[in-house]
Amino acid sequence: MTRQTVIHLIDDTTPGGVMRVLDYISTHPDLTGTMHHEFRQIKRGSLSAPRLEADLIVSHLAISWRGLPFLMQLRALNAQTPMLHVEHSYTAGFVAHNVPSKLRLHTLLRTAFALFDKVATVSAAQRDWLAVRELVDPARLELLRSAVDVMPLLRLPLVNHSPKVIGAIGRLDTQKGFDMLIRAFKACERADLRLEVFGDGAERAALEKLAGNDPRITFHGHCTDQVAIMASVDLVAMPSRWEAYGLVGLEARAAGRGLLVSGVDGLADHLRDGAQQVDSTISGWRAALDALDAGAVQQAPRARLRAMRTPEASIQAWGALIASMTAPQQTQKAA
Repeated sequence: MTRQTVIHLIDDTTPGGVMRVLDYISTHPDLTGTMHHEFRQIKRGSLSAPRLEADLIVSHLAISWRGLPFLMQLRALNAQTPMLHVEHSYTAGFVAHNVPSKLRLHTLLRTAFALFDKVATVSAAQRDWLAVRELVDPARLELLRSAVDVMPLLRLPLVNHSPKVIGAIGRLDTQKGFDMLIRAFKACERADLRLEVFGDGAERAALEKLAGNDPRITFHGHCTDQVAIMASVDLVAMPSRWEAYGLVGLEARAAGRGLLVSGVDGLADHLRDGAQQVDSTISGWRAALDALDAGAVQQAPRARLRAMRTPEASIQAWGALIASMTAPQQTQKAA
């Protein structure tokens, strides 16, 4: 049997959620037996698109007005090859916080998405936003939830006591809302709580200044060992202002850690799997911290079970979509 060639186009190879997801799907046995995954890095702003020998082209590119000519040329040069775009960035929350002209952005997205045979989102909330705003024909929308290997996290012992150590994990960026969490934590008078911050980024100096000399708050910098991070905390807080999905939420659930989320965008997907929603204000997060007790970890067994199933469901969805999109090409080759 001829292996199908799937070429993934990427424009950002820095370590992070997208690259971790791509590494997972491109090496998973269920997606490599009959498929060969290749990666092509595309320089942002490039005007020269390649003609590709592939059964499927998958775009993980950031959509922008500057990059639109590239996508148009890519479509023209590969007119007979099915093309899929996976949207990793744009969400309702992102637009609310960053886009002054929503009409202009919506026009861009409709134009760009129309160049692809299918458009996939990484969360149900993101998919629903695209559909409600009529940015993509619902018939061309697919759901491919972000996933990584969670097996090492499933081996961690469950927390069976009232949570005392809260983890804030991710880029130190305005998006993640850690400034709001730190303000809430400082306002919380519970001396038995600790806040452990794992990550680095442009906001680190500002966040450290905001934390001041509170001995309960510790910054650990960037750490790639998710098992070690989860083993060191009882509960994970995700106060993001926008979030396409939030892999940290999946990993927290797999580790059997309590999970508090703001509920925006893709974080809403975690609510049905055992996360608890917090009002996205300083007072809301302070109230949640003040109220932490053993109830915060009672959902852990169910949440862990759902987390264990998520990667399997994601791989199945990828496999089914690739098969459906490449079927006509395989028929033509056989003929």
